[in-house]
Amino acid sequence: RYKGRLLIDLPEPYVIWFSQKGFPAGELGRLLGIVYEIKVNGLEHLFDKFRPDR
Repeated sequence: RYKGRLLIDLPEPYVIWFSQKGFPAGELGRLLGIVYEIKVNGLEHLFDKFRPDR
């Protein structure tokens, strides 16, 4: 469903769902945890200049 997307571009409700259910083990889970913190603190704009379409 979200294959090929940057983690930072995942929908916030999806990332929040993961935070409530538990992030997967390993590197992906660690990165999703970081993305969660970025999103709940409204810091997504910091990544705008790194997006491929910019």
